[in-house]
Order: sequence, then structure tokens, then C-alpha cells
Amino acid sequence: MHSEQPFAGEVPAVSQPPKMITTYAFHIHGWKQELFKRYFPDRAFVFVPMYARESDFEGWAARILREADPQIFVWSLRAPKRLKSFALEHDIPVFYIEDGFIRSVVANASRTPPLSLALDQGTAYFDCREPSDLERLLCCYDFDGAPELLARASAGIRFLLDTGVSKYNSGARADLDRLYGPKSGKRVLVIGQVEDDASIQFGCLSPVTNNDLVRLAARENPGAQIIYKPHPDILNRVRLAQSDPQDVQHLCQIIKQPLSLSQAFETVDHVYTITSLAGFEALLRGLKVTVYGCPFYAGWGLTDDRQPNDRRGRALSIEALFAGAYLLYPRYFDPQSGKSLSFEETVEGISRYFATRREPDLPRHSPGPKWRAWGPYGVLGWRHLITPLLAMIVSKIGNSHDAAIFRQDPILFFRELSNPRFRLIGRIIYPFG
Repeated sequence: MHSEQPFAGEVPAVSQPPKMITTYAFHIHGWKQELFKRYFPDRAFVFVPMYARESDFEGWAARILREADPQIFVWSLRAPKRLKSFALEHDIPVFYIEDGFIRSVVANASRTPPLSLALDQGTAYFDCREPSDLERLLCCYDFDGAPELLARASAGIRFLLDTGVSKYNSGARADLDRLYGPKSGKRVLVIGQVEDDASIQFGCLSPVTNNDLVRLAARENPGAQIIYKPHPDILNRVRLAQSDPQDVQHLCQIIKQPLSLSQAFETVDHVYTITSLAGFEALLRGLKVTVYGCPFYAGWGLTDDRQPNDRRGRALSIEALFAGAYLLYPRYFDPQSGKSLSFEETVEGISRYFATRREPDLPRHSPGPKWRAWGPYGVLGWRHLITPLLAMIVSKIGNSHDAAIFRQDPILFFRELSNPRFRLIGRIIYPFG
């Protein structure tokens, strides 16, 4: 019996590895880059340097055009001014990336891996100026024809309410009776945000500050207890406040200690926010929500809207809104393996995390870059000598978390700061590298 052989001249089939999608990624911080490679293993990333000059874009555009079927990732809306028209002209897909609505297991966003990401080919989901993929989904999806999806949404809402899982998660609980005091009437919670955040810049057409929101809540609710909760990134000094809460302390009670959103909502009757996701989480709890701007959850008949949006107007149930925003729109990931997860797997993982009562892994003090007698740290590496002093200054301006990150790579730390003045200082101290 003869073994079968290929016909003469026939070449045995060889399986080809899947083609990688060349993806030019704009404004992706260095610490996120390895994470993106894990989350999107089908993509060959080219990371454009942070804060590249507008004048550099033509060179990058030429590189992109030399690729076969390239795509573009942009973190938030931080793209060169010409990028959108360039991509439209050459039919290049652009994805605007943002943290999803369940982000991390610690109470701030500083260098912690996101558990979910939103990829949107329209615009960032918080941009009210034009329709995002999320807005189109909420406008057009047949939720009534998807009872299983709505059942998942209902179960997901119950799970979030039962466990207290939120966008930013903290296992600590506060003594709410001591913090809020006895309840003697209507209680209004004002949710503070980072005032220079893109969600306000592009989600609110009228200039507004947290203090303005406090004044509005006090004016519209005479006699009520007004409680002002600053954003966790402000409390943790990850981001800087733009308005001074002390200017409105005569109108409200300011919460200065960490307090989870789920607990903050307890005993509250009404919530005011500009564009914060906290407003949506308040809706899940059946609270009245006033929104000054136009976040993704406004305009569907569930909120007291102060900024109309003519593109919206469809009446949605809270289950339908949740299904669109939490189940259909974002992608969930295991930050260790990069594996794609479902919403249910993600929130169950957060619950298990807190059940272990472990503290989050924060950056440790590291010896930093290796000492060399040449290179970006100068002759005989003299710039290494100023690292301890600069770390103390960084800790004073920011916090110990920032100082630990600075020690790991002082040059990269300065290069990726959002404040241009601090980047300039870093360029003066570390002109090379």
C-alpha cells in the first residue's frame, strides 16, 4: 500500500500567521504601551512620541501612507489638528480610545491598568459636539427585540448595586453618619470633576466650574443639605483643582476624605453633576440627576438636562441604557494576560479582589536607570545625583506615588507630563534622551 503523495508540482499548503494590523497610536503614555500590545495582539503598534509637535505630523502622515491598510488609535481626542481630515481623505480608520465605565480597582487613574476600554470610530463618547458610536448605538439599537440582553443588564445593575462596584473602586468604607451628620431634610450631592478634563471641555458647551455647580444646587434647593464630593484624582493629588472649594464652603459641606461613590449615594435625594459618570451611577439607584452638560446618558428621558441635544430624544429604560453603555459598547480585559473578558467576568474579578483584602500593587521605589559614565545623565552620570532631591520636590507638588514613578525613569516622567511648563523644566534638566 502506497502512502499518498502530493501530485507532481503541487506545493503543500503552509499555514500563514495572521496578518498584523499596522496601527499608529497617538498620545499613548509609555506605561500603557506594553498593555496595549497585550490587549490588542493582532496589531503591530507604532507609538508616536507623546506631545509631538503639530509640525511633525506631515512626516508621520507620509509614514502612515507607506503602510498597507494602516489604522490609527488616538487616546481621547488628543490628536494632531490635521489627523481627522487626513484620515478621511485617505480612508484610514481612526479609533478614539478612552477608559471604559469600569476602570480600575483603586480610587484613581494614575498608572493603573484599565479593566475596560472604549473604542469609538465616531468620536470620544463624552464629545457632545457630534455623534459617537455609543450615541448611534443608543439611538438605533432594538433593545425591545433583545430580551436576553435586557435581562443581562438588569442582572448587571443588581450586581453593581449589591457589590458597590464602580468606575473607580475602593474597598474602604467611611462612617457616613459622622461624615454627613443626621439627616433632617433634603440631601443633595454635588459631584466634583477634574475641571480641565476633556469630558467637560467637549461635553459641556458652556464654561462651568465645580463651584458654579455647587452654587446652582444651593440656589435651586433652598434649605437642603448640600454635600460636595471632589473627584478622587483631586483628593489623591493626581490632578490639580482649578477652583477653590473654600470659596463655596459657606454653601456646602465638603467631603475631604476618600469615599466610595456607592456609599456617597446613601441617604441622598438628588445628584448634581456636569458630565460625570457618577450621574449615571446615581440613575441606577433611582436618584434624581441634574446634568449641566451633555454626558452620554443625558437626553434619553432619564435626567434633568440643562444642555439639550437635538440628536437625542429617544426614551430609553435604565436597563437599555446600561445594556448599550456597559454590555455592548466597551471591551473588557484581564490586565495581566490581556485576554478579553465579559462584563460579568470583570465585575466578579473585582469582587474577588476585594474579598482577599489585598492592597493594590503600587509602584515601588526603584533604583532607577543604571548609572553610566556617559549618556543622557551627563558625564560620569552626574544627573543621577539630583534624583533624590527632585523626587522630594515631585512628592511635594504631587504625591509619593508620583515620586516613585519619577525614580523609575526621571527623563520619561518629565517627557510625559501634561503640563507644558513642567515638560520644559524637564527638558532643561534632562536635555538628552
